[in-house]
Parts: sequence; C-alpha cells; structure tokens
Amino acid sequence: MYRTIRTGSPRKPAVLIGLPAGTSRLPKSLIELDEAHGGRIKLAMRSRMFRGESGDVIVEGEDIVLVGLGEMDSLDLNAIRRLGGRLVRKLHEMDIHALDVEIDLTIPRRIAGPESVGQALAEGMVLANWQVDFFDGKATTNTPSSGSLSLGSACQDVRGGMRRGIILAESTNESRRLSATPPNICIPSWVAQQARAAARKYGFKCRVISFAEAKRLGMGGLVNVGKGSSHKPCMMILEHKPARPRPGHRLALVGKTMTYDSGGYSLKISNSMKGMKYDMNGGAAVFGAMVAVARLKLPVHVFAVLPCAENLVSGDAYRPDDIITMHNGVTVEVTNTDAEGRLILGDALSWTCRRLKPTAIVDVATLTGGVVVGLGHFCAGLWCENTAFRNQVEAAAESTGERVWQLPLWEEHRAFMRSQHADIWNSGPSRNAHPIQGAAFLSYFVDEKIPWAHLDIAGVSAVEKRDDLHVVGPTGYGVRLLSEIVARTGA
Repeated sequence: MYRTIRTGSPRKPAVLIGLPAGTSRLPKSLIELDEAHGGRIKLAMRSRMFRGESGDVIVEGEDIVLVGLGEMDSLDLNAIRRLGGRLVRKLHEMDIHALDVEIDLTIPRRIAGPESVGQALAEGMVLANWQVDFFDGKATTNTPSSGSLSLGSACQDVRGGMRRGIILAESTNESRRLSATPPNICIPSWVAQQARAAARKYGFKCRVISFAEAKRLGMGGLVNVGKGSSHKPCMMILEHKPARPRPGHRLALVGKTMTYDSGGYSLKISNSMKGMKYDMNGGAAVFGAMVAVARLKLPVHVFAVLPCAENLVSGDAYRPDDIITMHNGVTVEVTNTDAEGRLILGDALSWTCRRLKPTAIVDVATLTGGVVVGLGHFCAGLWCENTAFRNQVEAAAESTGERVWQLPLWEEHRAFMRSQHADIWNSGPSRNAHPIQGAAFLSYFVDEKIPWAHLDIAGVSAVEKRDDLHVVGPTGYGVRLLSEIVARTGA
C-alpha cells in the first residue's frame, strides 16, 4: 500500500475515467479528453476485458485508467467509496503514483455532484490503504508500504471534495490506530497521552480528570469499574471552540473508552475475551471525530468526553451485589460486572449535562451483544426520542454510509431497570430487550430537556473478514458520522 495519499498538482498523471455498464459509445463529456489523449479512452472501452461492471479496471498506455461504474441504478456514494477502495490496491500494484481524477464527468448530478464524488472516492482510497503494520517485527511477511499517491483534478469541486475526504478518512484511520493498539500498551494513561498530543497538534483543548479527582466528584461508576486494575481510570474532556462558532449550539460527543474488558468477576468465558481491546471503539470514534472537526475547522463549539477504564479482576475490583452511587446521586445495584460500559458512560453523561450544559449529546459505545444479535454487522442501533435531532443523525448516517436503525425507548423500558435494593440495576434479570436495557439505563443520567442520541456500535466497529474498505480489525465506524452531525449542527 501507499505510505501517503495526498491532493496536489501531479506531473504527468494517469487520467481516471469511469464508465457505466453497457456503454457502447463514448459519452459527449469525454470527447475532448479522449482527443487530448490520442483516442486511448476509446481504445480502452473496446477492450474485451472491460464491460463497465463495478470493479473492472483497464489501463491503456501509461496515462489512461478506465474503471467500471456498474449499473447507474445502483451507483451511489457508498458504491463510489467501495470503488475507491478497490482501485487504490490496483493502482499500487500498477506502480501509479499520480492520478488526474475525472470520473465526475460521467456520473449524473442526480446521483452525486463533483464535490461529493471526489470526497467519496478519496475516503474509499484512504480507508482501504490503511493496514495494521505498526507492530510488525523481524519475522513479518507483510509487504511494507511504499511510495505515495498524488490526486488532482481539472475540476475545483472534485479537488475540494478529495481534500475533505482525505481528512475524514485519515481521522478515521487515527481512530483505528488507537483501537488496534494492544491492551498492554493502550491503558488509560496512554489514551490520555494520545489525547494531549492530538490537542497540541490540532489545536483543541484537553483536560484530564484523574482517578483521585473522579473520586472527589462522586463518579462511582468510573471509579468502581476501573479500580480493580493497577492502571487507574480517568476521563478526558476535549474542546473545539472556533473563533466564530454558530450561535446557540454546544454539541457534546461522549464515547465509551474501555481499554480492556475481561468482564470483571462476571468473567467472560471461553474465547469471548479475545478482541475486548475493541471495547474502546466508541471512545476512539469520538477521538477521531474531534481530530476531523479540528482539521476541517468546522464552525461549531464541540466537546468530546472520554471516560476511560480497564475492567479487570483483583482484590480491589467491584463485585456483583455491590451498590454504588453515581455522579448524579442515582444508586445502582451491580448485578453483572460485565455490564460496565454503561456505568462509566452514566457518570460521563451526568457530568457532561451538569458542567458543559450542551444543547445536544451523542454517545457512542460498543455497549451490548444484544444489538449484534438484533442488527448484525449491517448497522448500529440508534435511540433518540427527539425527532429533530434524530432526523439530523439519520441524515448524517445516510450521507456517510454508516447506517443506523432506530429502536424504541419507552417508559416501560426505564421501569424495567428499577431495582428492589437500589434505584436501578445495571443489568436486568433476563436478556429481554437486551440492547434497549443499555439505552434505558443511560437515560437516567441525561437531562430530559437535552436532545440525546445513543449509538450502540457493537456490531459495526470491527470486522473479522476483509472487505473493500477495511482490513480485519477496527473500522473506525462513527468518525465520519459524528463529523457530519457536527457539520450539520446549526447549518
């Protein structure tokens, strides 16, 4: 893969052209370009190896790259992202290092404008170009990244879209880097170091609430979940405040950042503990979104809150039957120490409402196995009872291709979380409505006047099989979605 992918004004680039399936004649939009390149676009079209199907790639001479767009009825931004993902691998194999992107010439505006085409293509390229190679040792069989790819276009809108797409995908890959870092390195203090470093690099503020301060603040969830580990918990608050923010909006993003989850005394059995370094993927998504927001200079006042802990077993660890008092004074009977993410999120949400006074909140978490059973790897679960804010989240998800599906949160669900020995319990006596239980629990820690969306990303935050955009491992789901929610806030 390439070491870097950037926009620029490359010298002697290959020209990227796209044609839909079944194209028999050269489109009018390509006639002038074909003449400038000696008729080689027509030659590529006539190849028996090219039918215009999605994934077809033909190189004619040294300066024409012709790709198939597939059927126009199925072409959308997601298809263009996947095209970028497949294409970047082939470009590297072909040793192409400069590309003039002109596929917008054959994509109707009703499907996507030039800026959206450029953004989606660049997102796909940069997402697919990422690989987990930063822990390779002397025995690795991986091929190291090499060379660079420079992307240009005759169209200013395409160039602008590509620049935005690269920033969003690089920020997503930064989230994936955190998620992929193993738990012997990625401990709460290490995450705090990464947050401070990102704040210095990208120009936002960072504050870290220590274990001792969390105790003083009465954060019983964060303190109890993390106290069994020698690596004590903390909470990071990142703030992006532009010089002229859109008035009347203070958006808070809250991400579950469990650097490792053994289940605690409700110990995960068999091989179900494998992969629990990904229990921080919600926090990593929020982290990556803040990087994107800062790099894109979005004119919105945004906070990111990352409660961070490691759930291990020791003589100090919390137990089933413990009763703990949360930041807002709600008492919780612990029935399952493996339902720990909602405890640290509860404190973070309560603190966010009281101290930051946001006008809206989105929390992101790998919260339940139940959402994986219900929705699989196809989309995240969404809970949001505020219609206007839910519409904003769903529109952002449609734009970025990171699908969500709304699930209910009724008063009956909240009542189900009531405990006989405390105000509420952290996990109900049965797995009925299991993913909704998590949302119902969190609702006790959010001011009912604040629009709030809860995203359970347990099924979509990592993949076990390579696809067009992702290698095996974390997907960075949520970075682009959250960034788009921010971009739409107050617009």
